Amino acid sequence: MEESRIREAWRVLRIQSELVDGIDKLADIGPSVTIFGSARLGEESPYYRDAETLAARFSEEGLNVLTGGGPGIMEGANRGAFGKASCSIGLNISLPHEQSANLYQDLGINFRYFFVRKLMFVKHAVGFVVFPGGFGTMDELFEALTLVQTGKTAPFPIVLFGSAFWAGLVDWMSERMLDEGCISAADLELFSITDSVDEAFDIVFRAHSKMPERSDNLPPSV
Repeated sequence: MEESRIREAWRVLRIQSELVDGIDKLADIGPSVTIFGSARLGEESPYYRDAETLAARFSEEGLNVLTGGGPGIMEGANRGAFGKASCSIGLNISLPHEQSANLYQDLGINFRYFFVRKLMFVKHAVGFVVFPGGFGTMDELFEALTLVQTGKTAPFPIVLFGSAFWAGLVDWMSERMLDEGCISAADLELFSITDSVDEAFDIVFRAHSKMPERSDNLPPSV
């Protein structure tokens, strides 16, 4: 029993250390756009190329680009922002499969814990753009929607890129979640859907231009 308590105490210290390290390394980055998407959609995917183009536009307009730091869509976004006016940031995580840091990062931070990493995705975000992806992408999307819905973070635009991919999920939200009374109609307005790089850029950048200046995206009570 004593050995178990010691292990738990060390785990708490590791979490604390990772949290402090992440906050410190990102403290001065300023406003950023978080781009999510599948690690499995590489250069042959049009989504990869769209992520690259979109990230380049954000960087050229002074917004950093944050990704999960891995291959696929994440690599495309980091590649688009890399070496431009703003910072290309990868929040990498240790996984048994798929995840290895891509080469297009001005700043890379390694995480052990998903929940600490997800806080960093939100903390400086002025917008999320979510490309097609798997369970991890869904987790990050619904985390963001929940935080905005419940007021646990300042509101920011959430853009779903790729209407054909997202249509079934959005229909299910409307036909099941909404019809069963599990969400309100206003909750379906927390996100936008587009197939256009220009529109995705405009949605996020217009919202950013109207946001008050702030050091991070967390409410004062946190």
